[in-house]
Amino acid sequence: MIDLDGAVAVVTGGARGIGRATAARLVRAGARVWIGDVDVPAVRQTAAEIGATGAHLDVADADSFGAFLDRVEADGPVDMLVNNAGIMQTGPFLDHPLDSHVREVGINLGGVIHGMRLVLPSMVDRGHGHVVNVASMAAKITTPQMATYSATKFAVAALSRSVRAELAGTGVTVSTIMPAAVHTDLTAHFTLGRAIPAVTADDVARAIVATAAHGRGENPVPRWLTGIGLLEQGLPEGLLDRVKRVAVDRAVGRPPTTSAVPPSPPSGATA
Repeated sequence: MIDLDGAVAVVTGGARGIGRATAARLVRAGARVWIGDVDVPAVRQTAAEIGATGAHLDVADADSFGAFLDRVEADGPVDMLVNNAGIMQTGPFLDHPLDSHVREVGINLGGVIHGMRLVLPSMVDRGHGHVVNVASMAAKITTPQMATYSATKFAVAALSRSVRAELAGTGVTVSTIMPAAVHTDLTAHFTLGRAIPAVTADDVARAIVATAAHGRGENPVPRWLTGIGLLEQGLPEGLLDRVKRVAVDRAVGRPPTTSAVPPSPPSGATA
């Protein structure tokens, strides 16, 4: 757990959505906030508007991540890292080209691995630091027409849990945020209604910032979704698949037949 007043905090995918909302809350808490995004004009505009520092960051590129963190070091060592950058493509698995699946894995999972591997050594040496990995309730229950996205979020949750166990007693904490469907650019093509619980980017940002004080491992948003993962293990697969298909058909307005990966990764996460 860390005191945010004066802390150096980094938020990836910070130009919009969950990233922007989180950065704004961290600024209000007194942190010195750096936001990174591949959309340079947007990240600079956001930084100017909320009182943060913005710079280019491609989380899928380890060299880019390292160069970004080198710039952050001007303010001091990183006290809190929020691995938020992510993309999501929807539609049947076979309708997407292979390179779009690879790119989704590279950003959603590779970006988290890069961020953790680069900031954790210094945190462990200092015995102080906090990492937040934004996953999704898709990390607990798989979703048709979001196969690769679900796989990356399962992986982020497992990675976080494993590293959290390794770091026990070091003074460094790792929290995982698992939002339901979030109203952001990432879900603009969804019809978010009764089929999928929906929250706002600020709801998720509030949960992210709160982890600095309590350090809980896994954090569903909303909290009442705790335990939903038991459905994946407890119900017959055929029955659960039918329920999922109905829910997704109601939620997805127009599943794309070609890659839905946007040209730059908007911040946010959905189930």
